[in-house]
Amino acid sequence: MLCADDEEDILALVALRLRRLGCEVTTAVDGPSALAIAERVPDVVVLDVMMPRLTGLEVVEALRANPRLTGVKVVLLSARVQEADRQRGLEAGADAYLTKPFRFEDLDAAVGRLLER
Repeated sequence: MLCADDEEDILALVALRLRRLGCEVTTAVDGPSALAIAERVPDVVVLDVMMPRLTGLEVVEALRANPRLTGVKVVLLSARVQEADRQRGLEAGADAYLTKPFRFEDLDAAVGRLLER
């Protein structure tokens, strides 16, 4: 599993939560790093939408454009709470969209559903 967020505290908390679910987690602090790590084809990628150099939306679009990575499941995390932002994320190819602040139970549920697929 890959988790990417430019805010260190959030990245550490999300990674810790995912590890407590039994996931092996690799982290990235920006979009280009996330894309490079995604070449290892993780089961699920948890991405912040607003990251430097490449946004989470741009990372999702790049994943969906790469034939090797189209099956990777993606959860977007965002402070953008408008329905139009959520829709934009899903149209970019995300499988789930959670707004910050989010409940860890919601993250657990989203990741769990995606791992079951």
